[in-house]
Amino acid sequence: MTDCLFCKIINGEIPCYKIYEDDKTFAFLDIGPVCKGHILIIPKNHAQVMQEGTLDDALAIMTTVYKIAPFVMKALGASGYNLGMNHGLSGGQDIFHTHMHFMPRYDGVPRKYEKQKVEHDELVKIASLIREAF
Repeated sequence: MTDCLFCKIINGEIPCYKIYEDDKTFAFLDIGPVCKGHILIIPKNHAQVMQEGTLDDALAIMTTVYKIAPFVMKALGASGYNLGMNHGLSGGQDIFHTHMHFMPRYDGVPRKYEKQKVEHDELVKIASLIREAF
């Protein structure tokens, strides 16, 4: 899809803070994170919502969560995480390419869901820490 922001990220047309990539999925830092290390995991095949894609793509997203979770938690010192998927406009989806939110959580830090502004240098540092943990 030519106007899809996430398709452009996958194709390298728009820069991102890449965390992980395999033949079916792509994972990168959210630039409006709700917590330190907030990652978006997307299928490489475009589908606006999960049920428009394939079951294989949905399973690939969860496989990527399974693979990256221990490395993200170790790299950032997280003690837990939340997963989230906004489905459709009424479900709060704002980018219409299927995506899962992986939100690391930390002891003593209140769980919030408000987007934060994080400087470029900090996002580069977080992405590097996670990639180095693999």
